[in-house]
Amino acid sequence: MPEVPVKIYLDKLLKEIRPIAPHLALLSGPVKDKALRAMADRLAADEDAILAANEKDVDALGKAFESEPDKNRLKAAVARVRMKAEDIKEMAERLRAIADSPDPVGAVTSRWERPDGLQVSRVRVPIGVIGVISEMKPLVTVESIALCLKSGNPCVFRGAPEWALTHQAIGKGLREAAEQDGVPAGAWVLLERQEKEVAIELIRSVKSLDAIIPRGGAGLRKAVLEGARMPVLCHDGGLTHLYVDADTDMPMAQNITINSKAQSAGAANALDTLLVQQVIGRQFLAALINRLLDEFKIEVRGCPKTIALMGQMAMSGHTSIKPAMEEDWRTQFQSPVLAVKMVANLDEALKHIADHGPCKNAIIATTNYDSAMRFTREVDASTVMVNASSRLNAGDSFGLGADIGLSGSRIHAKGPVGLEQLTCEKYVAFGSGQLRLPHPVPETYFDAIMLKRP
Repeated sequence: MPEVPVKIYLDKLLKEIRPIAPHLALLSGPVKDKALRAMADRLAADEDAILAANEKDVDALGKAFESEPDKNRLKAAVARVRMKAEDIKEMAERLRAIADSPDPVGAVTSRWERPDGLQVSRVRVPIGVIGVISEMKPLVTVESIALCLKSGNPCVFRGAPEWALTHQAIGKGLREAAEQDGVPAGAWVLLERQEKEVAIELIRSVKSLDAIIPRGGAGLRKAVLEGARMPVLCHDGGLTHLYVDADTDMPMAQNITINSKAQSAGAANALDTLLVQQVIGRQFLAALINRLLDEFKIEVRGCPKTIALMGQMAMSGHTSIKPAMEEDWRTQFQSPVLAVKMVANLDEALKHIADHGPCKNAIIATTNYDSAMRFTREVDASTVMVNASSRLNAGDSFGLGADIGLSGSRIHAKGPVGLEQLTCEKYVAFGSGQLRLPHPVPETYFDAIMLKRP
């Protein structure tokens, strides 16, 4: 039997999930929380089945790499796809953490009374049907489903093909557990077809999706931003800059730099560009770059001043840094690569950040209060931090619970996109007969007409 065309397959699923949105929006907080905890328990119970499915995914990956001459690539790919019991435990814990978070739906964010007695309030409501296209591990799959469920949004999730069978095993248990605890059937869809055309059609489904979220590398984000016909809610795009001021605690600044880059070099909030005030360049950079190169295996690309400072390293047998190209100052690396530049002062640092945007995360390491305050006021970034690692730019670190991504957008939300950011606001107004004046009908005439009605 011939396979159903991708567009027909996807249109059918989207047509079925759209009517679920109003029911999910009205689901009570206790029901959602109970379902999320049941989903966590089911994940733990299904551990053996999930790991068995994952082993099949690993085997399929190994066969796909049979002709690959570089065995290190195979090892890296297998390490990325293979799951352990600790991964399933982490997913279950994340579900319980989301269940424990406050429900944003129905929250009144502000309320005021007008002079005529009209009472106006702003209330949080779900955005609607959200599509997610992910290249990331199954933890992101579980988080995305849970965050959308808790915020009242139906979710259409397209995961990475490498975890196809793993996703099926996870999805089956989550779906059954949620439906047994009161969640409407079809509250989310895990797309099982793996063709690239599925993702392409999804980002074109403007009549069915209210927003879309890409979770992955720069290539995926670029494809979604260029092809999407609906709002892209968060895309993790934008650079992370760290400026080390002359007035700084150097051990603290070194720790912040290393943590921002080496703690997880492939993360969306990892450091991309390090700016150092040149008066402390020799004192600060020499030891730091040695550690980055030798201890943490970070490739360093430096400006001419940095190259001149570190040039003796190549002659003394150490790994040498590389000259930075112009495009390096505009690149979100998400890999073990760091661009380093010495700047004259805070003015030049701010100008560099402004000229090489968009900036998602900007950090200053300083003990000077005036410099810190000026940096927070003037830098244009979704998140600005003083004396803290860029890796803390995340929902859990900010006390928001889990997040579905980081946003550098100027519209709707900046920074971590958690439960509150997966809602929007509507106005609700209570009156007692207030009218917009001048009223076109004389009050006496209006009252007489009303009195004659049965």
